[in-house]
Amino acid sequence: MIQKIRPVLATVIAATCAASAAWALDVTVEAPDSVANDLRTGSLTAALLDGEEDAPRAIDVLSAAQADYARLIGVLYELGYFAPSINILVDGREAASIAPIAAPPAISTVVIRVVPGEVFTFGSVTITPQAPTSEPVDGLTPGATARVSTLRAGTTAQIDGWRQAGHAKAAVADQKITARHPEKQINAAVTLDPGPRLRFGKLLIKGETAVREKRIREIMGWPEGKQFDPDDIEQVENRMRRTGTFAAANLTEAAEPNPDGTLDVTATISDQLPRRYSVGAEYSTLDGFSVSALWLHRNIFGGAERLQIDGEVTGVGGDTGGVDFRLTGLLSRPATIRTDLEAFLLAEIEQRDDPNLFSRTVRLELGGTYFASETREYSYGVGLRRSLTRDDLGERDYTIFTIPLSATFDRRDDPLNATSGYYAQIGLTPFLNIDGTDNGLVTTLDLRTYRQLGSRVTLAFRGVLGSLAGPDIAIAPADFLFFSGGSDSVRGQEYQSLGVTLSPGVTIGGRSYLGLSGEVRVKTGENLSVVGFYDAGYIGAESLFDGSGEWHTGIGAGIRYNTPIGPIRFDLAVPGSGPGDPSGVEIYIGIGQAF
Repeated sequence: MIQKIRPVLATVIAATCAASAAWALDVTVEAPDSVANDLRTGSLTAALLDGEEDAPRAIDVLSAAQADYARLIGVLYELGYFAPSINILVDGREAASIAPIAAPPAISTVVIRVVPGEVFTFGSVTITPQAPTSEPVDGLTPGATARVSTLRAGTTAQIDGWRQAGHAKAAVADQKITARHPEKQINAAVTLDPGPRLRFGKLLIKGETAVREKRIREIMGWPEGKQFDPDDIEQVENRMRRTGTFAAANLTEAAEPNPDGTLDVTATISDQLPRRYSVGAEYSTLDGFSVSALWLHRNIFGGAERLQIDGEVTGVGGDTGGVDFRLTGLLSRPATIRTDLEAFLLAEIEQRDDPNLFSRTVRLELGGTYFASETREYSYGVGLRRSLTRDDLGERDYTIFTIPLSATFDRRDDPLNATSGYYAQIGLTPFLNIDGTDNGLVTTLDLRTYRQLGSRVTLAFRGVLGSLAGPDIAIAPADFLFFSGGSDSVRGQEYQSLGVTLSPGVTIGGRSYLGLSGEVRVKTGENLSVVGFYDAGYIGAESLFDGSGEWHTGIGAGIRYNTPIGPIRFDLAVPGSGPGDPSGVEIYIGIGQAF
């Protein structure tokens, strides 16, 4: 079959002689359907037409055509064709026979004619010596299509395996690849040189940075003397990125190891701008006006300490209660006491004016976050909390000493738009009464899982548990009690509309909460998806689920448009069951999936 690229009319500036003339460049690919699209994509000549308003110069066309012989052979080798015939005709002449210094003044047609031959398969494939551990590579077996990329991936996997075993300078020592044309087979024998097992040597630091070198070394936690492991290098780079202070922290291994069996590494470092400012404003017909501002200093004391002050005012003119505000100051310091422990000091004042609760809270908290791995982190601290609350039981205030603890496990393939994996977070906050309540414990659990069906359908599920044990519901800290309804719990139901009704006209939060959500996400285009969802929420008066509370549900659909900062989300939801007005329609717009 002949694949023809639509000609582009253009005006060409004449080369050396002077005259100019209008001409059309036509590029045709003559090849079987099985390879035509790949050849057209890999062709430099065909690429000359993409996005061009003017036809390319004749010398550029000739150069591209002559380069296409090697380019297209590479494409065919990747597809398993090792005995192709390629002709590239420039105005009827073989491109390879035209000397660049004798290039014609104009070229109107290029015909790329390819006979790929038959597909070759792998015969015998050996990559030796085998690494102690390595990831298997699909397709590197006798009878599989002989793709160059597959052989390259198998070789890389073995080299990576040797590096994981401490052989930092493992490399290819020899390779022999034979094409057996009668059998249409490729035999490959790759010999590796693992090199000696090495240990980490000195860390050399260079670059422009305002962070003290002593602190840089503390943050990096360089494992000098330990057996070489590329995962340790990646971990050191992640530690530097995690601080948010450095724009770049690239680690480069020395070309040669030291005589004592160590390998030095050079870290090239540059800083982010030390300060960051941001302001924002938005308006919602439901929530009203919101404004926010943030000021951040990334290296306030010269040791990569971050000071962040941010605040927001929300709900101005909205229908979800009164005006809410929050002002927070957060000072954090990486590598405190131990390498992966980040210490923090937090001070915050917050006011919430929700439909069933008003609270004003001041809290101080000192703690740390331990990054156990890229997927696990633990947080703990101590705090002092003073709150004034008002609900249907009247006005109360309390002062408590808190011990917040949490653990997070994040194995999602993409936190912004997950299609597989899971996320789990558990929080435990014991509190000791100083004034106004009793001792107690707040427990939260957030579980999410994702599964992909085929290439376009993703199933997403979420379960949330909440419990307040200790004080009776009438004297419990009112802002620790649970409500349900709204974008973060049950879409379609009014914001925090479900609580515990103690008597007619008296509704407060519950001591137990259970939320369940399910979504079916279907990709309809490269960036567009449609979503159907069902949410359910339960609020109970007791600290554990006993079925005596009330449920409500919501159902809806939405669309997602994927962007580099996460999908833009638009959802429409209606109430399903439960107390409240069953006729409303709620609209939710945001960035990121609902969960």
